[in-house]
Amino acid sequence: MAAAIFDSHAHYDDTAFDPDRDTLLAALPAGGVCGVINAASDADSARRSLLLAERYPYMYAAVGIHPEAANTYTAESIPLLEQLAAHPRAVAVGEIGLDYHWEDNPPREAQRTCFEAQLQLAARLSLPVIVHDRDAHEDTLTLLKTYRPQGVLHCFSGSVEMMQEVVRLGMYIGLGGAATFKNAKKPLAVAAAVPLDRLLLETDAPYMAPVPCRGHRCDSRMIAHTAAVIAAARGIDTDTLLEQTADNARRLFGI
Repeated sequence: MAAAIFDSHAHYDDTAFDPDRDTLLAALPAGGVCGVINAASDADSARRSLLLAERYPYMYAAVGIHPEAANTYTAESIPLLEQLAAHPRAVAVGEIGLDYHWEDNPPREAQRTCFEAQLQLAARLSLPVIVHDRDAHEDTLTLLKTYRPQGVLHCFSGSVEMMQEVVRLGMYIGLGGAATFKNAKKPLAVAAAVPLDRLLLETDAPYMAPVPCRGHRCDSRMIAHTAAVIAAARGIDTDTLLEQTADNARRLFGI
């Protein structure tokens, strides 16, 4: 297939790729992959992401502290992230946001403090954000409305109505393997309704492998399956969807 898969959210620095990372990443372009944003989870992850982006011309990095790592946030975090974001292969602040799903996650107030500080950093650097929102729709929207960043809500799990609010803020919607899952009514409804110029495709690799790859380690080539499902929901052909979402990613991340 033509090289039109742009994976707007992956984690190739994850230990799941330690056995064969270089072999896999070298093979992705032949599998149709034209771009990948590798999203960091903390400062160390950001450094690893930048090293990967230096090595593979189709890869770019986002630097940030994930809400599950909010307890690592200190007064030194923002100056460090700002230094990392100055790298020419850094194109976003992410993965940042709120995750209220697990009780043992960092306290909500700590997550909000970390998220808000990084939204402020992104505004100061004129960089888009990659936002994680799990079971925290109200607080996430409140902060997005306050800071009005450019960026994407990754692995979007909200309603069509919430999607419309996010798009009105000028942001993008990231959809991945969940759109192919059994009983995936909400993601498919969003996939059909989101304006085509505001849609990004993603994997969250190594997680969230789409049907028919469930149970396997996910990589960017599997977006082909997700794209086929979303294209069918929209009544367009898969190549058109892949080309448009790749253009959308380049526009958002300034590539």
